Amino acid sequence: MARTKKGRAVSGIVVINKPLGLSSNQVLQRVKHLFGAQKAGHTGALDPLASGVLPICLGEATKLSQLLLDADKAYDTTARLGEIRSTGDAEGEVVATAPVPELDSQQLERLLDRFRGEVEQVPPMFSALKLDGKPLYELARQGMSADEIQAVADKKRRVITIHELLLQAVRPQELDLSVRCSKGTYIRTLVEDIGQAIGCGAYVSRLHRTQCGPFHSGQMLTLEQLEVLAAEDMESLDSVLLPPATAIPDWPEVALTLAEADKMLHGQPISTGLSDCPSVQLWAVAPDHRQMIGIGQIAAGQIKAQRLFQVAVPVTG
Repeated sequence: MARTKKGRAVSGIVVINKPLGLSSNQVLQRVKHLFGAQKAGHTGALDPLASGVLPICLGEATKLSQLLLDADKAYDTTARLGEIRSTGDAEGEVVATAPVPELDSQQLERLLDRFRGEVEQVPPMFSALKLDGKPLYELARQGMSADEIQAVADKKRRVITIHELLLQAVRPQELDLSVRCSKGTYIRTLVEDIGQAIGCGAYVSRLHRTQCGPFHSGQMLTLEQLEVLAAEDMESLDSVLLPPATAIPDWPEVALTLAEADKMLHGQPISTGLSDCPSVQLWAVAPDHRQMIGIGQIAAGQIKAQRLFQVAVPVTG
């Protein structure tokens, strides 16, 4: 006997301003509960000490979560100079201190230029990277030595891209930076490397994500705002959901007839005269109907589905 799914079959994306002190999963569970959703997923975790843009995908929109995990991100961060901490952020223990040299903006700009473009990074020890299925930070807390864990991290050395690195403010012991970067970038590592280049060490004392793929700060809602809407009615709450297609605004749309869409939903490719394209939105379109049914590609004269939503389209005679 098939198990009945719990919750509503609600789909869409809500952009949360993740508060300090909560994990991304805690935020996810609260949002899922408020909407009473069957399925929910976030699009790239933020540490409890970080805040900002956290898109939560509900229902069929969860099938696009991986695309947002792979998307560029942007952050505002404060680098605290003169200390190195075990975790690279304010949560960790102080492991070294050094005097902060006098720096002017021109000197800092020349230094920061080393970190723009393609940069090689070694993930921090306290990261979500795993060894034998266990995160490095968990192994560290269980007593695995820093040298052993760093050896694992070294093997996972990666090349990331810093698209933009802006110096926003300079204070005697702090730098405010804005960063726009590729997936897989550790801001803690970037700040630590900048501190090492300055010669005094540094750690992240503030981290706020301003963008995740196409989603930005201007779209954020707080958990408290969602709670107010939920107290009114579900219609008010659902009104803040963004359509799944907003996750991939630059992908071209392919309009399918209702009959073609129905065939595609049943696993059949559709012949087309359209040019090859690796990533397209698939839409069922009729004079009185418009519905996204998933994503796909066009290759060798055929439209092929990659991820399809669990939807039904009205097909007549």
